[in-house]
Formats: sequence, C-alpha cells, structure tokens
Amino acid sequence: MSRKPLIAGNWKMNLDHLQAVAFVQKLHWTLKDAAHESDAVEVAVFPPFTDIRTVQTLVDADKIPFALGAQDLSTQDSGAYTGEISGAFLKKLDASYVIIGHSERRQYHHETDELVGAKVQAALRHGLVPVVCVGETLEQREESGPTAVSVAQLEVALQGISADADIVVAYEPVWAIGTGQVASPEQAQEVCAALRAVVADVLGEEAAARTRILYGGSVKSGNIASFMREPDVDGALVGGASLVADEFAAIIRYQKHVGV
Repeated sequence: MSRKPLIAGNWKMNLDHLQAVAFVQKLHWTLKDAAHESDAVEVAVFPPFTDIRTVQTLVDADKIPFALGAQDLSTQDSGAYTGEISGAFLKKLDASYVIIGHSERRQYHHETDELVGAKVQAALRHGLVPVVCVGETLEQREESGPTAVSVAQLEVALQGISADADIVVAYEPVWAIGTGQVASPEQAQEVCAALRAVVADVLGEEAAARTRILYGGSVKSGNIASFMREPDVDGALVGGASLVADEFAAIIRYQKHVGV
C-alpha cells in the first residue's frame, strides 16, 4: 500500500499570529517558485493555539495546500477546565491533525502513557488525526535497547481504538530533539519497523500498511532524504527547521533535489 509522505512542522511556542501570516505566505511562495508538486507530499503546519484561526483564514482565502494541526488537546470535550482546548474547538477551525504525547509534554507536564491514550481517544472522537509521539531518552536506550520504550508507549496509546482509525505515529528519540544529534537512518528504520509491528498487532495488518510513521529529531534539508529512503519512514515531524521558510521548503522538496 502506498503511503503519501507527510512533512509536518511543529512550531512549538514560536511565532505570534502576525508572524505566522508572514511565514505561511513565504513558505507557500517558496514552494510555488520551486514548482513543488503538492500531490507528492502532504504538508502540515502546527502553530500555537493563538495562531490557528489566523492561519486557517489565510490558508482558506489563498487556497494554500497546507493541512492544519494543533500541538495538543484536552481529554475533555467541554466544561470547567480552565486553559484547556477541546478537540471540538479544533475541528471547528478545520484542523486535521493534533500532536499527542510529545516528549516535551511528557517531560514538562508529566503526561503519562495513559493520559496520552485518553487524548488519542479524544482526538478520534472529534474526527482529528492524532500524531502520536513516542521516543526514548539516551538513558532509556542504554538500559532497555532502541525499541522497548517506544513500543511500550505506542501499545498503551492504541488501546481501545478501532482498526479503521486514522492515526499517524511519530518516532522522536528524545536524545535527538534540539540537540543536533541525529539518529542514523538505520536506527530510525529499526524503531519505525518495530512501531509498525505494534500497529499490526493491535489494529491489524491493513492498518499497519496504511499508517504513516514519521521520524523527528534534528531533521534538516541535508539529512531528510536519507531517512525517506527507509521503507518504514513515511515523513518527518520537524521542529526548529520548520521555522525557517527556505529550510522547511527544502525539506518538503527532498524528492526534487535528491533522487528518492
């Protein structure tokens, strides 16, 4: 089964709504100038909550072929949950995706595997595609091996969802996020293959064949093509490099400048 590559830009806590407009316009024009084949790669941007409405309006008005995602959501649909954002709100803003279980949420907000699983359920309940993030610290890798932590995290996240659920999995080794260290393509492939096996075990072979698995962690234009050559890597969740329009465009155009 052919899986359309997904290149997703996680802006984290960067760019206010005015900066977001300038960035999206520049990225769009950069890709147009380079004759980007929009059908070859799906592009998604994940702005802060305060930017989503602005970006949605721009994307709709200018018919920009970018999908829109959020960086988190609540397990709750509505109610007295100050500061929380419901999946229902995101869906009304035409968001397609939502990042769940990013290592920064797990570390700084103490999100457990069980909470991540509840957020996956909430996303699916509102027709959002969860981008389920998994990954190990260097200490965990040394203690348990390269796949054990990510496999265990994904097994919990997938519990109770239907076999036809549309999900994306993102392998982000914590030791490679924002550090300049990068997993080798072979290391990424080993973990992504193990994660696809988890999807097959929990949701079935058909789900495993269609589910896209991304790599994230110091992804740049200079290394993206080497990851995309691996059979179980279907795209990238890009952090810092997604904030530089020319660099992010070069990552999106990996098929153009390197034969993949």
